[in-house]
Amino acid sequence: MSTAAATREAVREQPFLLYALRAGVVNYTAAAEFLDDSAGETDAVATALRRFADDLPPFETADVDARVRMESGVGLVEAGSAEADADPLLSVGGAAVAPDAGSSTAVIAAGEVDVAALASVCGRLDAEDIDTEAAAVADGTLLVVVPRRDGVAALRAVENALDRVPV
Repeated sequence: MSTAAATREAVREQPFLLYALRAGVVNYTAAAEFLDDSAGETDAVATALRRFADDLPPFETADVDARVRMESGVGLVEAGSAEADADPLLSVGGAAVAPDAGSSTAVIAAGEVDVAALASVCGRLDAEDIDTEAAAVADGTLLVVVPRRDGVAALRAVENALDRVPV
């Protein structure tokens, strides 16, 4: 495999670096040293990164049209339980997020949300050091569950993240 191909593969394994290359905020030598173990010699990798960055579309974001709200008192329960059968907010595998079943808060965005919006939201929550107990998106609805004390901060973080979803 060529250095260029190995470098591109290594960058795709690090999505943050791909975004940074698209945004034009990368120190190529530092990035090459970061990737050096998987892609090859530092100078050659730095050159490959420059060329790869030139081929990438520019980093752009879009404002997602969604209505965001908060619902307190949700909890993770066993799917199929009486609590989960009472119209769960989310059900995945053996778990469900049910209203009036705990002390967590759900932040729900309804509208033009998709997987890119969920990734943006999860990244923003992580950057703000807000623990996420559950997260999902389907059929125009995005849901994240956070501890109650983080509800308001999570609501703001979700709104802000949806204002800048990478496209």
